[in-house]
Amino acid sequence: MFRKRTQLLAVFVILLLALTVQVGVPVSTAQADNVDVYGRTLPKDAAPYSMQIWSVLCDSTRKETTLAMAVSVYSRICGGTQGIDSSGSQLGDSLVSLDENLNLIPAAADKWEASKDGLTWTFHLHPGLVWSDGTPLTANDYVATYRFMADPKHAYDFVWMWQGVIKNWDQVVAGELPPDQIGMKAVDDLTLEVTTQNPFPPLPSTLYFWAPLQAKALAQYGPDYVIDPAKSVSSGPFMLKDFTPGKSITLVANPTYKGYRKPWLKEIRGVYGDQLNGSFLAFQARAIDHVGYEHLSPADFKIIDADKELSANYRPNAGDFRTDYLLFDTYNPPFNDVNVRLAFAKALDRESIVKNVIGPRLAIPAYSFLMPGFPASDTKGELHPIQAYDCEAAKGLLAKAGYPDGKGFPDVELKMRGESESVAARFIASAASISKCLNVKITVNNLEFSDYMKKLLARPTGIQFGAVSYGMDFLDPANMLGLWVSTGRHSWRNAQFDDLVQKANVLVGDPEKRTQMYRDAEKILVSDVGGIFLDHRIQGDLFQPYIKGDCFRPDKQGVSAMHWGNDWCWGALYIGDNVKNYDTFRTKK
Repeated sequence: MFRKRTQLLAVFVILLLALTVQVGVPVSTAQADNVDVYGRTLPKDAAPYSMQIWSVLCDSTRKETTLAMAVSVYSRICGGTQGIDSSGSQLGDSLVSLDENLNLIPAAADKWEASKDGLTWTFHLHPGLVWSDGTPLTANDYVATYRFMADPKHAYDFVWMWQGVIKNWDQVVAGELPPDQIGMKAVDDLTLEVTTQNPFPPLPSTLYFWAPLQAKALAQYGPDYVIDPAKSVSSGPFMLKDFTPGKSITLVANPTYKGYRKPWLKEIRGVYGDQLNGSFLAFQARAIDHVGYEHLSPADFKIIDADKELSANYRPNAGDFRTDYLLFDTYNPPFNDVNVRLAFAKALDRESIVKNVIGPRLAIPAYSFLMPGFPASDTKGELHPIQAYDCEAAKGLLAKAGYPDGKGFPDVELKMRGESESVAARFIASAASISKCLNVKITVNNLEFSDYMKKLLARPTGIQFGAVSYGMDFLDPANMLGLWVSTGRHSWRNAQFDDLVQKANVLVGDPEKRTQMYRDAEKILVSDVGGIFLDHRIQGDLFQPYIKGDCFRPDKQGVSAMHWGNDWCWGALYIGDNVKNYDTFRTKK
Protein backbone atom coordinates (compact mmCIF):
# COMPACT_ATOMS: atom_id res chain seq x y z
CA MET A 1 0.00 0.00 0.00
CA PHE A 2 2.82 2.43 0.90
CA ARG A 3 4.51 1.81 -2.45
CA LYS A 4 1.25 2.42 -4.30
CA ARG A 5 0.62 5.70 -2.48
CA THR A 6 4.22 6.82 -3.15
CA GLN A 7 3.76 6.13 -6.86
CA LEU A 8 0.48 8.03 -6.84
CA LEU A 9 2.13 10.99 -5.12
CA ALA A 10 4.75 11.09 -7.88
CA VAL A 11 1.97 11.10 -10.45
CA PHE A 12 0.29 14.06 -8.79
CA VAL A 13 3.55 16.01 -8.61
CA ILE A 14 3.76 15.55 -12.39
CA LEU A 15 0.12 16.57 -12.63
CA LEU A 16 0.83 19.72 -10.63
CA LEU A 17 3.61 20.65 -13.05
CA ALA A 18 1.39 19.89 -16.04
CA LEU A 19 -1.31 22.23 -14.73
CA THR A 20 1.32 24.90 -14.12
CA VAL A 21 2.28 25.08 -17.79
CA GLN A 22 -1.23 26.24 -18.70
CA VAL A 23 -1.74 28.92 -16.06
CA GLY A 24 0.44 31.78 -17.24
CA VAL A 25 -1.70 32.61 -20.27
CA PRO A 26 -3.42 35.96 -19.67
CA VAL A 27 -7.21 36.12 -19.88
CA SER A 28 -7.13 39.08 -22.22
CA THR A 29 -4.67 41.90 -22.73
CA ALA A 30 -7.60 44.31 -22.37
CA GLN A 31 -9.06 42.85 -19.20
CA ALA A 32 -7.88 43.93 -15.76
CA ASP A 33 -6.93 41.03 -13.49
CA ASN A 34 -9.41 42.04 -10.80
CA VAL A 35 -12.39 41.97 -13.19
CA ASP A 36 -14.34 38.92 -14.37
CA VAL A 37 -15.88 38.21 -17.79
CA TYR A 38 -19.07 39.98 -16.71
CA GLY A 39 -17.22 43.21 -15.92
CA ARG A 40 -17.60 42.77 -12.15
CA THR A 41 -14.81 43.63 -9.77
CA LEU A 42 -13.72 40.53 -7.84
CA PRO A 43 -14.25 40.34 -4.06
CA LYS A 44 -11.60 42.22 -2.08
CA ASP A 45 -10.03 39.04 -0.71
CA ALA A 46 -9.98 37.23 -4.08
CA ALA A 47 -6.90 36.17 -5.98
CA PRO A 48 -6.33 37.72 -9.42
CA TYR A 49 -8.74 36.57 -12.11
CA SER A 50 -6.01 34.57 -13.86
CA MET A 51 -5.92 32.38 -10.71
CA GLN A 52 -9.69 31.81 -10.51
CA ILE A 53 -9.35 28.18 -11.57
CA TRP A 54 -11.13 25.25 -9.92
CA SER A 55 -9.31 21.95 -10.36
CA VAL A 56 -10.83 18.48 -9.94
CA LEU A 57 -9.67 14.90 -10.36
CA CYS A 58 -11.72 12.82 -12.80
CA ASP A 59 -11.96 9.05 -12.57
CA SER A 60 -9.91 7.30 -15.26
CA THR A 61 -11.76 4.00 -14.68
CA ARG A 62 -15.30 5.22 -15.47
CA LYS A 63 -17.15 4.74 -18.74
CA GLU A 64 -18.22 8.27 -19.63
CA THR A 65 -20.42 9.47 -22.46
CA THR A 66 -21.80 12.96 -21.81
CA LEU A 67 -21.77 16.17 -19.79
CA ALA A 68 -25.57 16.35 -19.71
CA MET A 69 -27.77 14.78 -17.02
CA ALA A 70 -30.51 14.56 -19.64
CA VAL A 71 -28.39 12.16 -21.71
CA SER A 72 -27.10 10.01 -18.85
CA VAL A 73 -27.06 10.29 -15.08
CA TYR A 74 -24.62 7.46 -14.44
CA SER A 75 -22.15 7.98 -17.30
CA ARG A 76 -21.44 11.69 -16.98
CA ILE A 77 -17.96 12.90 -17.82
CA CYS A 78 -16.07 13.66 -14.62
CA GLY A 79 -19.32 13.24 -12.68
CA GLY A 80 -19.88 12.49 -9.04
CA THR A 81 -19.72 14.59 -5.92
CA GLN A 82 -16.21 15.90 -6.54
CA GLY A 83 -16.31 16.03 -10.32
CA ILE A 84 -16.84 18.79 -12.87
CA ASP A 85 -20.48 18.95 -11.88
CA SER A 86 -21.87 17.45 -8.71
CA SER A 87 -25.57 17.48 -9.41
CA GLY A 88 -27.03 19.25 -12.42
CA SER A 89 -25.12 20.77 -15.28
CA GLN A 90 -22.63 23.56 -15.72
CA LEU A 91 -23.92 23.93 -19.27
CA GLY A 92 -27.45 24.93 -18.30
CA ASP A 93 -29.85 25.67 -15.47
CA SER A 94 -32.64 23.41 -14.29
CA LEU A 95 -36.01 25.02 -13.71
CA VAL A 96 -35.58 25.08 -9.92
CA SER A 97 -32.74 24.78 -7.45
CA LEU A 98 -32.27 24.41 -3.68
CA ASP A 99 -31.03 26.72 -0.97
CA GLU A 100 -28.88 25.63 1.96
CA ASN A 101 -32.01 24.50 3.84
CA LEU A 102 -33.21 22.32 0.92
CA ASN A 103 -36.01 24.75 0.07
CA LEU A 104 -36.88 25.18 -3.59
CA ILE A 105 -35.65 28.44 -5.10
CA PRO A 106 -35.94 29.86 -8.63
CA ALA A 107 -33.33 28.87 -11.19
CA ALA A 108 -34.28 29.12 -14.88
CA ALA A 109 -37.89 29.56 -13.77
CA ASP A 110 -38.75 32.69 -11.78
CA LYS A 111 -41.98 31.23 -10.42
CA TRP A 112 -44.39 28.31 -10.78
CA GLU A 113 -47.89 27.39 -9.69
CA ALA A 114 -50.30 24.45 -9.77
CA SER A 115 -53.84 24.42 -11.11
CA LYS A 116 -56.75 24.04 -8.68
CA ASP A 117 -57.08 20.34 -9.46
CA GLY A 118 -53.35 19.82 -8.85
CA LEU A 119 -52.82 18.23 -12.28
CA THR A 120 -51.13 21.06 -14.17
CA TRP A 121 -48.01 22.96 -13.17
CA THR A 122 -46.99 26.14 -14.98
CA PHE A 123 -43.37 27.36 -14.92
CA HIS A 124 -42.45 30.89 -15.99
CA LEU A 125 -38.92 31.19 -17.37
CA HIS A 126 -36.68 34.12 -16.54
CA PRO A 127 -36.72 36.51 -19.54
CA GLY A 128 -33.54 37.08 -21.53
CA LEU A 129 -31.79 33.74 -20.99
CA VAL A 130 -29.67 32.76 -23.99
CA TRP A 131 -27.45 30.02 -25.33
CA SER A 132 -23.76 30.78 -25.92
CA ASP A 133 -24.40 30.94 -29.70
CA GLY A 134 -26.89 33.75 -29.15
CA THR A 135 -30.01 31.60 -29.54
CA PRO A 136 -32.69 32.47 -26.95
CA LEU A 137 -33.41 29.81 -24.33
CA THR A 138 -37.10 28.92 -24.54
CA ALA A 139 -39.60 26.54 -23.01
CA ASN A 140 -39.28 24.44 -26.16
CA ASP A 141 -35.70 23.52 -25.14
CA TYR A 142 -37.06 21.95 -21.95
CA VAL A 143 -39.84 20.18 -23.84
CA ALA A 144 -37.35 18.73 -26.34
CA THR A 145 -35.13 17.61 -23.46
CA TYR A 146 -37.83 15.71 -21.58
CA ARG A 147 -39.11 14.15 -24.80
CA PHE A 148 -35.56 12.96 -25.47
CA MET A 149 -35.36 11.37 -22.02
CA ALA A 150 -38.73 9.63 -22.41
CA ASP A 151 -37.95 8.25 -25.87
CA PRO A 152 -37.25 4.50 -25.44
CA LYS A 153 -34.72 4.68 -28.30
CA HIS A 154 -32.34 6.45 -25.96
CA ALA A 155 -32.64 3.96 -23.07
CA TYR A 156 -32.31 6.78 -20.57
CA ASP A 157 -31.05 5.57 -17.21
CA PHE A 158 -33.40 7.68 -15.07
CA VAL A 159 -36.78 7.26 -16.75
CA TRP A 160 -38.22 5.85 -13.53
CA MET A 161 -38.18 9.34 -12.00
CA TRP A 162 -41.46 10.32 -13.69
CA GLN A 163 -43.11 6.92 -14.01
CA GLY A 164 -46.60 7.27 -12.62
CA VAL A 165 -46.10 11.04 -12.43
CA ILE A 166 -46.04 12.93 -15.76
CA LYS A 167 -49.04 12.27 -17.99
CA ASN A 168 -48.39 9.62 -20.66
CA TRP A 169 -44.78 9.22 -19.51
CA ASP A 170 -45.16 5.49 -18.84
CA GLN A 171 -46.79 4.84 -22.22
CA VAL A 172 -44.09 6.76 -24.08
CA VAL A 173 -41.28 4.95 -22.24
CA ALA A 174 -42.98 1.65 -23.12
CA GLY A 175 -43.11 2.64 -26.80
CA GLU A 176 -46.91 2.75 -26.83
CA LEU A 177 -47.09 6.49 -27.62
CA PRO A 178 -44.70 8.88 -29.40
CA PRO A 179 -42.49 11.17 -27.24
CA ASP A 180 -44.49 14.27 -28.17
CA GLN A 181 -47.38 12.89 -26.11
CA ILE A 182 -45.75 13.32 -22.70
CA GLY A 183 -47.57 15.81 -20.50
CA MET A 184 -45.26 18.73 -21.19
CA LYS A 185 -45.71 21.61 -23.62
CA ALA A 186 -44.45 25.09 -24.36
CA VAL A 187 -47.37 27.50 -24.01
CA ASP A 188 -45.08 30.23 -25.35
CA ASP A 189 -41.34 30.91 -25.29
CA LEU A 190 -41.32 31.71 -21.58
CA THR A 191 -44.08 29.43 -20.30
CA LEU A 192 -43.76 25.69 -19.72
CA GLU A 193 -46.73 23.55 -18.74
CA VAL A 194 -46.39 20.13 -17.10
CA THR A 195 -49.41 17.85 -16.68
CA THR A 196 -49.37 14.94 -14.24
CA GLN A 197 -51.35 11.68 -14.20
CA ASN A 198 -52.62 12.45 -10.71
CA PRO A 199 -52.03 15.28 -8.24
CA PHE A 200 -48.37 15.10 -7.24
CA PRO A 201 -47.34 17.79 -4.73
CA PRO A 202 -43.54 17.35 -5.07
CA LEU A 203 -43.56 17.67 -8.90
CA PRO A 204 -41.40 20.85 -8.99
CA SER A 205 -38.74 19.12 -6.88
CA THR A 206 -38.44 16.31 -9.44
CA LEU A 207 -37.33 18.86 -12.05
CA TYR A 208 -34.32 20.02 -10.04
CA PHE A 209 -31.49 18.10 -11.74
CA TRP A 210 -32.32 18.46 -15.38
CA ALA A 211 -30.77 21.34 -17.29
CA PRO A 212 -31.98 21.62 -20.89
CA LEU A 213 -30.40 20.42 -24.08
CA GLN A 214 -30.64 22.94 -26.90
CA ALA A 215 -33.53 21.84 -29.12
CA LYS A 216 -31.83 23.19 -32.27
CA ALA A 217 -28.46 21.47 -31.68
CA LEU A 218 -30.17 18.26 -30.53
CA ALA A 219 -32.17 18.08 -33.76
CA GLN A 220 -29.18 18.97 -35.94
CA TYR A 221 -26.40 16.94 -34.34
CA GLY A 222 -27.91 14.58 -31.79
CA PRO A 223 -26.95 14.50 -28.08
CA ASP A 224 -23.20 14.23 -28.69
CA TYR A 225 -23.08 17.90 -29.61
CA VAL A 226 -22.65 18.50 -25.88
CA ILE A 227 -19.14 16.99 -25.77
CA ASP A 228 -17.81 18.38 -29.06
CA PRO A 229 -16.12 21.76 -28.38
CA ALA A 230 -16.80 22.80 -31.97
CA LYS A 231 -20.55 22.24 -31.61
CA SER A 232 -21.23 22.50 -27.88
CA VAL A 233 -23.47 25.34 -26.74
CA SER A 234 -24.30 26.33 -23.19
CA SER A 235 -27.01 28.26 -21.41
CA GLY A 236 -25.27 27.69 -18.08
CA PRO A 237 -22.48 29.44 -16.18
CA PHE A 238 -19.72 27.54 -18.00
CA MET A 239 -19.13 26.28 -21.52
CA LEU A 240 -16.91 23.54 -22.91
CA LYS A 241 -13.49 24.72 -24.08
CA ASP A 242 -11.72 21.43 -24.69
CA PHE A 243 -12.10 17.74 -23.94
CA THR A 244 -9.65 14.89 -24.46
CA PRO A 245 -11.39 11.68 -23.29
CA GLY A 246 -9.53 10.01 -20.44
CA LYS A 247 -7.01 12.84 -20.20
CA SER A 248 -8.45 16.29 -19.51
CA ILE A 249 -11.44 18.59 -19.78
CA THR A 250 -11.73 22.36 -19.44
CA LEU A 251 -14.81 24.51 -18.94
CA VAL A 252 -14.59 28.30 -19.08
CA ALA A 253 -16.95 30.97 -17.76
CA ASN A 254 -19.75 31.63 -20.23
CA PRO A 255 -19.73 35.39 -21.00
CA THR A 256 -23.28 35.24 -22.42
CA TYR A 257 -24.75 33.68 -19.26
CA LYS A 258 -27.62 35.70 -17.78
CA GLY A 259 -28.83 33.26 -15.12
CA TYR A 260 -28.91 33.23 -11.34
CA ARG A 261 -25.35 31.99 -10.65
CA LYS A 262 -22.77 34.00 -12.61
CA PRO A 263 -19.42 32.51 -11.59
CA TRP A 264 -16.42 34.29 -10.18
CA LEU A 265 -14.37 31.32 -11.36
CA LYS A 266 -12.61 31.72 -14.70
CA GLU A 267 -12.22 27.99 -15.40
CA ILE A 268 -12.99 24.53 -14.16
CA ARG A 269 -10.32 21.99 -15.06
CA GLY A 270 -10.56 18.26 -14.80
CA VAL A 271 -7.62 15.90 -15.10
CA TYR A 272 -7.85 12.11 -15.04
CA GLY A 273 -6.30 9.75 -12.54
CA ASP A 274 -6.98 7.24 -9.79
CA GLN A 275 -9.90 9.06 -8.19
CA LEU A 276 -10.83 6.23 -5.85
CA ASN A 277 -7.42 5.85 -4.26
CA GLY A 278 -5.55 9.01 -5.16
CA SER A 279 -7.88 11.92 -4.41
CA PHE A 280 -6.43 12.77 -1.00
CA LEU A 281 -2.89 12.58 -2.34
CA ALA A 282 -3.82 14.92 -5.19
CA PHE A 283 -5.37 17.25 -2.63
CA GLN A 284 -2.23 17.16 -0.47
CA ALA A 285 -0.17 18.00 -3.55
CA ARG A 286 -2.48 21.04 -4.10
CA ALA A 287 -3.39 19.67 -7.52
CA ILE A 288 -7.13 19.69 -6.75
CA ASP A 289 -9.36 21.89 -4.62
CA HIS A 290 -11.89 19.56 -3.07
CA VAL A 291 -12.29 15.95 -1.92
CA GLY A 292 -15.62 14.36 -1.03
CA TYR A 293 -15.94 12.18 2.06
CA GLU A 294 -16.40 9.02 -0.02
CA HIS A 295 -12.82 9.32 -1.25
CA LEU A 296 -11.33 9.75 2.21
CA SER A 297 -10.24 6.65 4.10
CA PRO A 298 -10.05 6.22 7.89
CA ALA A 299 -6.28 6.65 7.53
CA ASP A 300 -6.84 9.93 5.69
CA PHE A 301 -9.09 11.16 8.49
CA LYS A 302 -6.35 10.49 11.03
CA ILE A 303 -4.14 12.86 9.05
CA ILE A 304 -6.95 15.40 8.75
CA ASP A 305 -7.78 15.28 12.46
CA ALA A 306 -4.13 15.78 13.39
CA ASP A 307 -3.74 18.86 11.18
CA LYS A 308 -5.40 22.10 12.33
CA GLU A 309 -5.71 23.53 8.84
CA LEU A 310 -7.10 20.37 7.28
CA SER A 311 -9.57 19.76 10.10
CA ALA A 312 -10.76 23.38 9.94
CA ASN A 313 -11.53 22.97 6.25
CA TYR A 314 -13.39 19.66 6.48
CA ARG A 315 -17.07 20.59 6.41
CA PRO A 316 -19.55 17.86 7.50
CA ASN A 317 -23.12 18.08 6.22
CA ALA A 318 -26.33 16.06 5.93
CA GLY A 319 -25.77 15.56 2.22
CA ASP A 320 -28.52 13.68 0.43
CA PHE A 321 -29.58 11.47 3.38
CA ARG A 322 -27.68 8.55 1.85
CA THR A 323 -28.11 4.96 3.05
CA ASP A 324 -25.83 2.00 2.30
CA TYR A 325 -27.71 -1.26 1.90
CA LEU A 326 -27.71 -4.76 0.45
CA LEU A 327 -30.30 -5.84 -2.12
CA PHE A 328 -31.59 -9.08 -3.61
CA ASP A 329 -33.20 -10.65 -6.63
CA THR A 330 -36.27 -11.75 -4.70
CA TYR A 331 -37.92 -13.29 -7.75
CA ASN A 332 -35.59 -16.31 -7.80
CA PRO A 333 -34.05 -18.75 -5.27
CA PRO A 334 -32.57 -18.51 -2.74
CA PHE A 335 -33.68 -14.94 -2.00
CA ASN A 336 -37.31 -15.44 -2.99
CA ASP A 337 -37.73 -16.83 0.56
CA VAL A 338 -38.26 -14.07 3.12
CA ASN A 339 -36.74 -16.34 5.79
CA VAL A 340 -33.45 -16.31 3.88
CA ARG A 341 -33.55 -12.55 3.45
CA LEU A 342 -34.34 -11.97 7.13
CA ALA A 343 -31.64 -14.45 8.14
CA PHE A 344 -29.10 -12.42 6.15
CA ALA A 345 -30.40 -9.19 7.70
CA LYS A 346 -30.11 -10.46 11.27
CA ALA A 347 -26.64 -11.86 10.57
CA LEU A 348 -25.35 -8.37 9.79
CA ASP A 349 -23.55 -6.79 12.75
CA ARG A 350 -24.06 -3.14 11.82
CA GLU A 351 -22.94 -1.72 15.15
CA SER A 352 -19.55 -3.41 14.89
CA ILE A 353 -19.06 -2.43 11.25
CA VAL A 354 -19.86 1.22 11.92
CA LYS A 355 -17.61 1.30 14.99
CA ASN A 356 -14.64 -0.66 13.66
CA VAL A 357 -14.71 -0.37 9.86
CA ILE A 358 -16.54 2.77 8.77
CA GLY A 359 -15.91 4.96 11.78
CA PRO A 360 -18.60 6.70 13.88
CA ARG A 361 -17.83 10.11 12.36
CA LEU A 362 -18.80 8.81 8.92
CA ALA A 363 -21.96 6.80 9.60
CA ILE A 364 -24.61 5.62 12.03
CA PRO A 365 -26.10 2.09 11.97
CA ALA A 366 -29.22 1.75 9.78
CA TYR A 367 -32.21 -0.44 10.53
CA SER A 368 -34.50 1.13 7.95
CA PHE A 369 -34.11 2.95 4.65
CA LEU A 370 -35.02 6.55 5.54
CA MET A 371 -32.30 8.33 7.48
CA PRO A 372 -33.36 10.12 10.69
CA GLY A 373 -34.34 13.66 9.80
CA PHE A 374 -35.76 12.73 6.42
CA PRO A 375 -39.56 13.21 6.15
CA ALA A 376 -41.49 10.15 7.49
CA SER A 377 -38.32 8.52 8.88
CA ASP A 378 -38.41 6.21 11.91
CA THR A 379 -37.14 8.69 14.46
CA LYS A 380 -38.35 6.60 17.44
CA GLY A 381 -36.47 3.43 16.47
CA GLU A 382 -39.64 1.34 16.22
CA LEU A 383 -38.25 -0.58 13.23
CA HIS A 384 -34.87 -1.38 14.81
CA PRO A 385 -35.78 -4.81 16.23
CA ILE A 386 -36.88 -6.24 12.87
CA GLN A 387 -33.45 -6.43 11.23
CA ALA A 388 -31.32 -6.08 14.38
CA TYR A 389 -28.26 -8.31 14.68
CA ASP A 390 -29.10 -11.66 16.28
CA CYS A 391 -26.95 -14.49 14.99
CA GLU A 392 -28.87 -17.26 16.72
CA ALA A 393 -32.18 -16.02 15.34
CA ALA A 394 -30.55 -15.71 11.91
CA LYS A 395 -29.40 -19.34 12.03
CA GLY A 396 -32.90 -20.44 12.98
CA LEU A 397 -34.43 -18.55 10.05
CA LEU A 398 -31.95 -20.08 7.60
CA ALA A 399 -32.71 -23.55 8.98
CA LYS A 400 -36.43 -22.83 8.59
CA ALA A 401 -35.74 -22.03 4.93
CA GLY A 402 -34.15 -25.47 4.52
CA TYR A 403 -30.47 -24.69 5.07
CA PRO A 404 -29.51 -25.81 8.62
CA ASP A 405 -26.06 -24.46 9.52
CA GLY A 406 -25.79 -23.24 5.93
CA LYS A 407 -25.81 -26.75 4.47
CA GLY A 408 -26.91 -26.81 0.85
CA PHE A 409 -26.99 -23.03 0.55
CA PRO A 410 -25.56 -21.97 -2.83
CA ASP A 411 -22.44 -19.84 -3.05
CA VAL A 412 -23.37 -16.22 -3.74
CA GLU A 413 -21.48 -13.20 -4.99
CA LEU A 414 -21.98 -9.75 -3.50
CA LYS A 415 -21.59 -7.25 -6.35
CA MET A 416 -20.54 -3.67 -5.59
CA ARG A 417 -20.92 -0.52 -7.70
CA GLY A 418 -17.39 0.68 -8.41
CA GLU A 419 -16.79 1.62 -4.79
CA SER A 420 -13.75 3.32 -3.33
CA GLU A 421 -11.49 1.35 -1.01
CA SER A 422 -13.05 2.89 2.09
CA VAL A 423 -16.66 2.32 1.00
CA ALA A 424 -15.93 -1.16 -0.31
CA ALA A 425 -14.53 -2.07 3.12
CA ARG A 426 -17.96 -1.71 4.75
CA PHE A 427 -19.57 -4.06 2.24
CA ILE A 428 -16.73 -6.57 2.47
CA ALA A 429 -17.19 -6.53 6.25
CA SER A 430 -20.94 -7.04 5.73
CA ALA A 431 -20.33 -10.13 3.62
CA ALA A 432 -17.90 -11.44 6.24
CA SER A 433 -20.41 -10.87 9.07
CA ILE A 434 -23.18 -12.73 7.27
CA SER A 435 -20.89 -15.51 6.09
CA LYS A 436 -19.43 -16.10 9.54
CA CYS A 437 -22.79 -16.20 11.28
CA LEU A 438 -24.63 -18.38 8.74
CA ASN A 439 -21.75 -20.55 7.51
CA VAL A 440 -22.39 -19.62 3.88
CA LYS A 441 -19.85 -18.69 1.20
CA ILE A 442 -20.02 -15.12 -0.09
CA THR A 443 -17.49 -13.71 -2.53
CA VAL A 444 -17.25 -9.99 -3.31
CA ASN A 445 -16.85 -8.37 -6.73
CA ASN A 446 -16.43 -4.61 -7.27
CA LEU A 447 -17.89 -3.94 -10.74
CA GLU A 448 -17.38 -0.85 -12.87
CA PHE A 449 -20.06 1.72 -11.99
CA SER A 450 -22.02 1.82 -15.25
CA ASP A 451 -21.78 -1.96 -15.68
CA TYR A 452 -23.32 -2.42 -12.23
CA MET A 453 -26.18 -0.05 -13.00
CA LYS A 454 -26.86 -1.74 -16.33
CA LYS A 455 -27.12 -5.11 -14.60
CA LEU A 456 -29.23 -3.71 -11.76
CA LEU A 457 -31.77 -2.09 -14.06
CA ALA A 458 -31.97 -5.03 -16.48
CA ARG A 459 -35.07 -7.21 -16.40
CA PRO A 460 -34.51 -9.90 -15.35
CA THR A 461 -31.95 -8.29 -13.10
CA GLY A 462 -28.26 -9.10 -13.41
CA ILE A 463 -27.69 -8.57 -9.67
CA GLN A 464 -28.65 -11.55 -7.51
CA PHE A 465 -27.09 -10.06 -4.37
CA GLY A 466 -25.79 -6.53 -4.44
CA ALA A 467 -24.46 -3.65 -2.39
CA VAL A 468 -25.22 -0.04 -3.16
CA SER A 469 -26.05 3.33 -1.64
CA TYR A 470 -28.87 5.69 -2.41
CA GLY A 471 -29.58 9.30 -1.51
CA MET A 472 -32.52 11.50 -2.28
CA ASP A 473 -33.26 13.15 -5.60
CA PHE A 474 -35.82 15.39 -3.93
CA LEU A 475 -36.90 15.93 -0.33
CA ASP A 476 -40.05 13.83 -0.17
CA PRO A 477 -40.75 10.18 0.78
CA ALA A 478 -42.26 9.74 -2.69
CA ASN A 479 -38.70 9.77 -3.98
CA MET A 480 -36.90 7.50 -1.54
CA LEU A 481 -39.68 4.96 -1.03
CA GLY A 482 -40.74 5.24 -4.66
CA LEU A 483 -37.42 3.60 -5.47
CA TRP A 484 -38.82 0.35 -4.03
CA VAL A 485 -42.16 0.16 -5.83
CA SER A 486 -42.36 -2.73 -8.27
CA THR A 487 -41.74 -0.43 -11.25
CA GLY A 488 -38.51 0.87 -9.68
CA ARG A 489 -34.94 -0.34 -9.77
CA HIS A 490 -35.23 -3.28 -7.36
CA SER A 491 -36.33 -6.83 -8.07
CA TRP A 492 -38.67 -6.88 -5.10
CA ARG A 493 -42.42 -6.63 -5.15
CA ASN A 494 -44.96 -6.20 -2.38
CA ALA A 495 -48.47 -5.26 -3.47
CA GLN A 496 -49.39 -3.68 -0.13
CA PHE A 497 -46.24 -1.55 -0.18
CA ASP A 498 -46.94 -0.43 -3.75
CA ASP A 499 -50.50 0.49 -2.87
CA LEU A 500 -49.55 2.55 0.17
CA VAL A 501 -46.80 4.49 -1.59
CA GLN A 502 -48.84 5.17 -4.71
CA LYS A 503 -51.83 6.39 -2.69
CA ALA A 504 -49.64 8.54 -0.45
CA ASN A 505 -47.95 10.08 -3.49
CA VAL A 506 -51.19 11.64 -4.72
CA LEU A 507 -52.76 12.49 -1.35
CA VAL A 508 -53.28 16.21 -0.79
CA GLY A 509 -54.82 18.08 2.12
CA ASP A 510 -53.85 15.69 4.92
CA PRO A 511 -50.06 15.76 5.47
CA GLU A 512 -50.20 13.76 8.71
CA LYS A 513 -52.09 10.90 7.05
CA ARG A 514 -49.71 11.03 4.08
CA THR A 515 -46.69 10.79 6.39
CA GLN A 516 -48.19 7.84 8.30
CA MET A 517 -48.88 5.99 5.05
CA TYR A 518 -45.21 6.30 4.14
CA ARG A 519 -44.20 5.09 7.61
CA ASP A 520 -46.47 2.07 7.25
CA ALA A 521 -44.96 1.39 3.84
CA GLU A 522 -41.42 1.51 5.17
CA LYS A 523 -42.33 -0.99 7.89
CA ILE A 524 -43.41 -3.39 5.14
CA LEU A 525 -40.14 -2.79 3.28
CA VAL A 526 -38.09 -3.58 6.40
CA SER A 527 -40.20 -6.58 7.47
CA ASP A 528 -40.36 -8.16 4.04
CA VAL A 529 -36.65 -7.41 3.67
CA GLY A 530 -36.68 -5.71 0.31
CA GLY A 531 -33.17 -4.74 1.37
CA ILE A 532 -30.77 -5.04 4.32
CA PHE A 533 -29.98 -1.60 5.68
CA LEU A 534 -26.40 -1.16 6.84
CA ASP A 535 -25.66 2.48 7.63
CA HIS A 536 -26.74 6.07 7.10
CA ARG A 537 -23.81 8.15 5.92
CA ILE A 538 -22.55 11.27 7.64
CA GLN A 539 -21.21 13.21 4.70
CA GLY A 540 -18.68 15.99 4.31
CA ASP A 541 -16.20 17.75 2.04
CA LEU A 542 -12.57 18.77 2.38
CA PHE A 543 -11.66 22.10 0.78
CA GLN A 544 -8.38 23.87 0.28
CA PRO A 545 -7.97 26.79 2.75
CA TYR A 546 -8.08 29.33 -0.09
CA ILE A 547 -11.58 28.36 -1.27
CA LYS A 548 -13.85 31.26 -0.37
CA GLY A 549 -17.39 32.46 -0.94
CA ASP A 550 -20.91 32.78 0.41
CA CYS A 551 -21.42 29.13 -0.53
CA PHE A 552 -20.45 28.24 3.04
CA ARG A 553 -23.11 30.36 4.73
CA PRO A 554 -24.70 28.50 7.68
CA ASP A 555 -28.01 26.68 7.27
CA LYS A 556 -30.79 26.87 9.86
CA GLN A 557 -28.94 24.31 12.01
CA GLY A 558 -25.82 26.46 11.90
CA VAL A 559 -23.95 24.06 9.58
CA SER A 560 -21.52 25.85 7.26
CA ALA A 561 -20.96 23.64 4.23
CA MET A 562 -21.47 23.24 0.51
CA HIS A 563 -24.83 21.56 0.95
CA TRP A 564 -26.25 18.93 -1.38
CA GLY A 565 -28.15 20.46 -4.28
CA ASN A 566 -26.68 23.93 -3.88
CA ASP A 567 -25.94 24.59 -7.55
CA TRP A 568 -26.11 28.31 -6.80
CA CYS A 569 -22.75 27.82 -5.08
CA TRP A 570 -20.99 27.88 -8.44
CA GLY A 571 -21.88 31.55 -8.54
CA ALA A 572 -20.43 32.17 -5.09
CA LEU A 573 -17.15 30.21 -4.97
CA TYR A 574 -13.85 31.94 -5.66
CA ILE A 575 -10.14 31.49 -5.02
CA GLY A 576 -8.93 33.63 -2.14
CA ASP A 577 -5.86 35.82 -2.32
CA ASN A 578 -4.26 33.65 0.37
CA VAL A 579 -3.64 31.06 -2.38
CA LYS A 580 -0.37 32.95 -2.90
CA ASN A 581 0.81 31.52 0.43
CA TYR A 582 0.64 27.97 -0.92
CA ASP A 583 2.57 26.02 -3.51
CA THR A 584 -0.12 25.34 -6.13
CA PHE A 585 -0.22 25.21 -9.91
CA ARG A 586 -1.65 28.76 -9.84
CA THR A 587 1.46 30.23 -8.22
CA LYS A 588 4.10 28.33 -10.20
CA LYS A 589 6.12 30.27 -12.78
